[in-house]
Amino acid sequence: MKIPKSHPRFVSLNIREKIVSGYNNGLVAKEGLLAHGRGEAFDYLIGEKTIRSARTAINAAAVTLLTAKNSVISVNGNIAALCPKEIIQLAKITKSKIEVNLFYHNEDRKKKIARCLKNAGAKQVLGMNPKSNRRIIGIDSPRRIVDKDGIFDADVVLVPLEDGDRTLALKKAGKTVITFDLNPLSRTAQTADITIVDNVIRGMKLLISACKKTKTKKVNFNNRKALVSAISEIKNNLKRRATLA
Repeated sequence: MKIPKSHPRFVSLNIREKIVSGYNNGLVAKEGLLAHGRGEAFDYLIGEKTIRSARTAINAAAVTLLTAKNSVISVNGNIAALCPKEIIQLAKITKSKIEVNLFYHNEDRKKKIARCLKNAGAKQVLGMNPKSNRRIIGIDSPRRIVDKDGIFDADVVLVPLEDGDRTLALKKAGKTVITFDLNPLSRTAQTADITIVDNVIRGMKLLISACKKTKTKKVNFNNRKALVSAISEIKNNLKRRATLA
């Protein structure tokens, strides 16, 4: 569907079309469509813009990735459908590895996601060789299976659009977890070390920019305070909108 640029919901509808296209091309699970809709609702609540607390989290994430010894970007169907080129750009800048990891496990879908990433410029995609499989303790879902050369051995993991159980398990395994989550009240947001409360397409572009610009090597970030700020910003946006209604 071609959406005219004059449409007031051009950006969000365009993103929606990317997710639908990803589903039609075998990248996105049906459940991924539902997850995207939930995230879109929270994007409305923050005013469909990058809020101040998210920018602070993005800067902290940039420093954390750049100073990591072995950082990995975990990719599922939604993130592959929405911003494959940004994944590759971020991986190159931060010298991060890329690993496909799915909650709704499907070998055919994994292959299609890996192909999508390689078409976008990825030289190597981990998570595809069964001989490299290792298990993260504390997860019962298929996402417990990770690559020994990727997430299993990582010190920092960027997990856009993650589920709460695996975020907690990764932290218990000694990983620093960075995530994108538009819902500041979710288990993932509350559990991660750095939660970027932003639309992943906007946020990934800003994260790439921050990685290019940052010169500091120290992180001074409190995720709990950032989430409180995000909730406050949502409240203030709703108050402002209420006066316009």
